[in-house]
Amino acid sequence: MSADSALQPDDRVRVVSTHELMYQRVTIDQPLRLRYELSEEVLTRLAESRVIQKTRDPAALVAALRPLVGSTWTRGQEAVTALRRAVASAGVSWPRGKVFEAAVRKAVGVRHGDGEPQRIGEAYEPDPELREFVHLPLQVDPSDHLRREVHPTAPDAWIDDSKTRVGCEIPSALFYRPELDGEFELLRNLARLETTRVHPPQRDEEQEDGADRPKHLRAQDLHEADSAVELPDAPEDGGALTLCSGGMLVGRPGNWRLLPQGFGEAATSLFVLQPLRGSGQALCEWLNSRKDNGQYPSARDLLDTHVPVDLVTDSEVESLLETVQEGRRALRTTMSGILPNVFGSGERDVQGVRNEIRAAAHEAGLIGELVRPLDDPISRAEWSFPYHAAALSRRYRVSTHPAERKDGLLKLGEGLARVLGVLALTELAASNGFSRNLRKQFRTGATFGTWLWLLDRLEAEGIAPRIQQLATVRDRGNARALLGHIKDFRNTSHHAHGVRASHQLAEDVERLEPHIVRAISAVSWLSGTHWDWVERCEYLDEGSYRIVGLRLRGSHPSWEPFERSSTQPLRPDRIYVDSAPYGAPVDLWPFAVVSLCEECRTRELFLLNEARDDQLTLRSLEEHSLDITYGPPE
Repeated sequence: MSADSALQPDDRVRVVSTHELMYQRVTIDQPLRLRYELSEEVLTRLAESRVIQKTRDPAALVAALRPLVGSTWTRGQEAVTALRRAVASAGVSWPRGKVFEAAVRKAVGVRHGDGEPQRIGEAYEPDPELREFVHLPLQVDPSDHLRREVHPTAPDAWIDDSKTRVGCEIPSALFYRPELDGEFELLRNLARLETTRVHPPQRDEEQEDGADRPKHLRAQDLHEADSAVELPDAPEDGGALTLCSGGMLVGRPGNWRLLPQGFGEAATSLFVLQPLRGSGQALCEWLNSRKDNGQYPSARDLLDTHVPVDLVTDSEVESLLETVQEGRRALRTTMSGILPNVFGSGERDVQGVRNEIRAAAHEAGLIGELVRPLDDPISRAEWSFPYHAAALSRRYRVSTHPAERKDGLLKLGEGLARVLGVLALTELAASNGFSRNLRKQFRTGATFGTWLWLLDRLEAEGIAPRIQQLATVRDRGNARALLGHIKDFRNTSHHAHGVRASHQLAEDVERLEPHIVRAISAVSWLSGTHWDWVERCEYLDEGSYRIVGLRLRGSHPSWEPFERSSTQPLRPDRIYVDSAPYGAPVDLWPFAVVSLCEECRTRELFLLNEARDDQLTLRSLEEHSLDITYGPPE
């Protein structure tokens, strides 16, 4: 290896320049703003002040000012003039000198965001409580940052150049390795940190409780309140708070919420971010996954968080995450009303309270049984997947003997592949027809491999499926690879390889079940991809129809009735897969059919099994057959 190549850094090394380690600490000030009022508290403070006590007759001066208690002014000179006139009207002399007037003006001045900016000579007087210290890279022009990031919300802010300092550090951003493919940007490019602060006014004795006081959004209220009206008033002595409203992100690392539109205005001690691109739903989800910045990082640490820009600015991702958030809210709302505190029932009799506790204990046991399946993907598939896969999930769940459990797992794996394969076949046939090549795969009956071949074929032909989730079978969890592993496991552990003892079968189940669980989780979208069998389509008016039928969801063969509106007619006695919100429903004919079985005289779901010329044979889970004629091969 040459000396030059030996010095070449590899992908584990990053060479940085000195300037990348340097920063400038910039001080940003805003003017002190005051409005003026004379309250009993202010008058008492004035009476005790040194400038009043030095006057000729302090008591007379204070008495002359008392009629103005409750008065307010927007400008300092107006306040001083009114006070001087009141004193003159009472026949008391007003002390001369700017020092006295300045002291009086300061005493009656109250900090207020819309108040009069204070000046010292020709310059604004800075407000220490609004002062910010910003760390900027050395190559960034502070005036550009001021104009771009600060002036939109604080147009009269300025930089105190005398306080600018240069420092050096090794920022954590240099060591960040992207966890996802795609482009990353710093959070500061996607959201603005809100810094507009308020000081809750002191409550006067005559002031109505809560009047003109901002609502206080605390950490414990973050995920509970849906409106500022539900929040308590901000405390009098809680210090400066940041304003927030609907559409803003509020929280701290690992605990963020996007406030709903129409939330109203509140004040909080938490971080407040204004999304600059998109609604902020995806940005909120990403920030909630970041738990490695410490509990209370600095604003700079927060704004230097790396964000996958392609995801957090994608409108489809935002919409999908809003659905996720709605589900979380619904779950939280439902659970909050279950098993309330038994002592909050209002029951006064001790024996009655005991009965309440007994009832709550029975209810708790029932709730435990009901929610336990929510933690089991196989149980969730049993009540939410299309019928074929759901019924096989139940068969496995209720199986007991190791041989029965192993067989149940293998059939469930093939059932998942069959459901996905039918969808893939529908897309292939819609693109190129049910060709000879496709029919050939079913000449001797469909197998586990047949359905996986169809998934591979759909990808190889580059077809953009109408059921868009089909394009993800190699993405999250890689369902295709997991199903292939399950098929290989079946082929190498078949009974033809010899009789296996119960403990060997139990070991097979233990090795196989995690793959089934991961495969179910990887295609969890099947829960929302409904298979609807249309009984009738009713015409309402031009472009408006009512669809009535059965939803083939869950393991119960009776299925559940549904009724919904549609902007297009659907053919009766057909199964449609709902591809919303992406497009029109997809007709599964002739690869999936609901029909009255001639053998058992019950309605069953039949899926394609064989194809010979124009004759198709479909089979149900009960191994009943249905023959239909479907055109000559192309």
